[in-house]
Amino acid sequence: MSETTARVDHGVVAGTFSLDGETHDVENNIWVVGDDRECVVIDAPHDIDAILDLVGDRTVRAIACTHAHDDHVRVAPDLRERTGAPILLHPDDRPLWDLTHPGTSWDLNLSDGEHVSVAGTSLQVLHTPGHAPGGVCLYAADLGCVFTGDTLFHGGPGATGRSYSDLPTLEASIAEKLFVLPEETVVRTGHGEDTTIGAEKHR
Repeated sequence: MSETTARVDHGVVAGTFSLDGETHDVENNIWVVGDDRECVVIDAPHDIDAILDLVGDRTVRAIACTHAHDDHVRVAPDLRERTGAPILLHPDDRPLWDLTHPGTSWDLNLSDGEHVSVAGTSLQVLHTPGHAPGGVCLYAADLGCVFTGDTLFHGGPGATGRSYSDLPTLEASIAEKLFVLPEETVVRTGHGEDTTIGAEKHR
């Protein structure tokens, strides 16, 4: 297999997160994986122009959503319209998607173990429920990183104090799907700074 030409581009955008009648100000990471010709956008938070600035003139092959909280999928349909790229989401997150985009749908279901390919690299889908029932992480082995959405952060697991979340389920997901990855794997999170699997495993 030839060496991948893929790289990771990163941006940060500000907006709000709303669930269970509460709204909070948040900053979300934008992650774009690809080369100079094509890319996959991971999550679609807040600001479509900021995402498109990171994409540039590349072809967007997919909009891969780590979960369907509104701060991660708010501009996904608009991004689909602007780029023609399909939205990918795990079907267990239908209830959360419907809160933000009722009467619409995503295009393709993500399933545990499948691979999303772009620019000579592969993003392996790891179903990690707990923060959200359809939460997934995307593991890029040859890039040495995993995109965890809100499953795992610098400092520990994601939040589980709201509807459709469960802490024991999340802890089991992290132990079974993430802590088995190489400890040097960089964790690229949905919010805040990077960490590593090893740092969180031994915290």
